[in-house]
Amino acid sequence: MTSAGDSDATTGGDNRGAAAIDGDFDFAVPATDQSFENALAKARDGTRLAVDDAVELLATGTDRDGIDPVRKEAVLEAADRRRREEVGDEVTFVANLNNNVTTACNTGCLFCNFKDTAHAFEADSDAEHQGFTKTPAESRTIVEDALDMGVYEVCSVSGLHPALALNEEHHEILAAHDDPASEVNYKPPDRYATDPGTYLEQIEAMSVGGIHVHSMTPEEAYHAKRGTEWTYESVYRELSAAGLDSAPGTAAEILVDEVRDVICPGKIGTDDWVAAIEGAVAAGLDVTSTMMYGHVETVEHRAEHLQVIRDLQDRTGGITEFVPLSFIHQNTPLYRHGVVDGGASRAEDELLVAVARLFLDNVDHVQASWVKSGDAHGLKLLNCGADDFMGTILSEEITKRAGGEYGEHRSFDDYVEMITAIGRTPVERSTDYRTRRRIDPGDGPHGPRLGPRADGTPLLSDRSSPGTGPDVESAGADD
Repeated sequence: MTSAGDSDATTGGDNRGAAAIDGDFDFAVPATDQSFENALAKARDGTRLAVDDAVELLATGTDRDGIDPVRKEAVLEAADRRRREEVGDEVTFVANLNNNVTTACNTGCLFCNFKDTAHAFEADSDAEHQGFTKTPAESRTIVEDALDMGVYEVCSVSGLHPALALNEEHHEILAAHDDPASEVNYKPPDRYATDPGTYLEQIEAMSVGGIHVHSMTPEEAYHAKRGTEWTYESVYRELSAAGLDSAPGTAAEILVDEVRDVICPGKIGTDDWVAAIEGAVAAGLDVTSTMMYGHVETVEHRAEHLQVIRDLQDRTGGITEFVPLSFIHQNTPLYRHGVVDGGASRAEDELLVAVARLFLDNVDHVQASWVKSGDAHGLKLLNCGADDFMGTILSEEITKRAGGEYGEHRSFDDYVEMITAIGRTPVERSTDYRTRRRIDPGDGPHGPRLGPRADGTPLLSDRSSPGTGPDVESAGADD
């Protein structure tokens, strides 16, 4: 990503966060006099860290402004040692495809440039837009093509299209409101140029050939039960029966409501996000967790977010990985309206990954993102506590639309070359990390072997990419 500048400071002028729309968030000095050195000692000893400790480590001490480079390296070294002790020297990645169903959305998040106002998709609208909506049949075709390439995970994260309902019963419930559009953000499918089908139909369409379907964020689950008394668990059980295999813990942004009120006031609050993840786990699904940082929040907000994730994992045990998502600012409303003038610095990225490794003592895997950071910095993050390097992707609209510049796919050969260059072992993994295959760097060319149709053929050789539907043609195209 393009950082805020060459220094270690954030857009707000120091490492404590940028300004909120209605004023600065106050930086809260820890309630105790816990020093950076004591926090680092606890981290090195493996003692469970408190939020105050995480603040000290993220800020490299609260007794000075800016990130101290010597202290930063001490934190990174402690996290890298912890990574090595907990998960070893393997770097994992997955053969996956993004198939986002629609960009239609009225939520209005200020950090997002992925969505297009849903009204523009209506059949009688003459509004120009670069968005897309896929039918279930189109989603099925994209997934079938991906399976033929050897892909075995499809990740789907979409806008909150007003015509999307969980099932036909849900359509009837939503339509029965006096003013469905304003009361429950609902308009019937016949109002739109393309009918997205129901959530169940989309999941069923993508759940073909043994592929792993990773979809339905907490925000989408809320949309799939809006206007009803249904529980998150019941919604996720229906989705699981339709073929959903795991749920992404995106839409988290910062799990502190005073931050959410600024950057995404139309989204669910922290309590609902947590309840949705608990419902998914209760329904028997694995889940992931994320943080989208580097906008208006402070380091204390980041630490509090990590506490929410760790407490949630203590209760459920269902989180397979933590995924830090560095804010890509260039094309977002937050940037266009002058609320922020950049994203997180490289140093902040490194510290976030490192402190996540040290603080989340109950989450095994921490991911580095080449989509957000590029190859070189992504590899650096693997030496800051991360052990996973995402997946092949093959189509990445969300970050690209926000201004990301690092492409939409990586081949297995790319992965093997990069991972071995830093002295680590490349490992192909399943979505849930339970199936793993070490790759011999000398036995190339390399391709996936864990998928139901994977035979080791390179993904991007003579095969055509499945990413040639509306997602690539129409999207210029975070969380």
